[in-house]
Amino acid sequence: MNSISPNLNIMIKACEKASKVIIRDFGEIENLQVSKKGPRDFVTKTDKKVEKILIEELSKSKKNYSFITEESGKIKNSNEDSCWIIDPIDGTINFMHGIPHFAISIALRINDELKCGLVFDPIKNEMFYAEKKSGAYFNNHRVRVSSKTNLEECLFTSNSDGVKHATPQLNMRNTGCAALDLAYVGAGRLDGFFHNNINIWDIAAGVLIIDEAGGKVSDISKFGDEAINIRASNGNIYQKMLEITKNF
Repeated sequence: MNSISPNLNIMIKACEKASKVIIRDFGEIENLQVSKKGPRDFVTKTDKKVEKILIEELSKSKKNYSFITEESGKIKNSNEDSCWIIDPIDGTINFMHGIPHFAISIALRINDELKCGLVFDPIKNEMFYAEKKSGAYFNNHRVRVSSKTNLEECLFTSNSDGVKHATPQLNMRNTGCAALDLAYVGAGRLDGFFHNNINIWDIAAGVLIIDEAGGKVSDISKFGDEAINIRASNGNIYQKMLEITKNF
């Protein structure tokens, strides 16, 4: 086990606590699939419950840190320069349909610099995390981006617009969970990711994971926290990917 900072330790504990709710509620989804009302309201409640647990847990030791969250927006506390960025369930549509591919995403940003990032897939029990200048890890093992150079051997992800744009030049997937897409690029499972008009809570943790895994990520600082255009991949194929997505 590599040594981790107190901040990352808090993030891991918060995720583990919140994931119990997610796993329990995900188990109920099958019953709701067949009901007339459908699972949408139920999933919104799960999202809010999970976010509440994360905020409570993260606030216990850092009472003055602020938050940017998907559900509650900006929560300003006395320290606005230190900010937790949270997506309680990235991949809610997958969750809603009983597809086990979604994640909790938490990042810590201090003075506009990402310091810690964590993407946790509670169903597969897979945890991806990184700290600034300390490398990227998957379930306590160090990970690196892939080293592929031949685009034909690479696998890329985006949303449906991106998939349409880049097929057939690139092998494309749309998994419905940007946080895991980025984490997978960091761990070398995928080779590249690009997306337009995405929000900071979907990508903050993943950006740091790829960065620390030796990958290349476009500069997202010029966008603010919403409607971000992002490009990320291993360094060998980054320029080729930019070329193919330049009109996207």
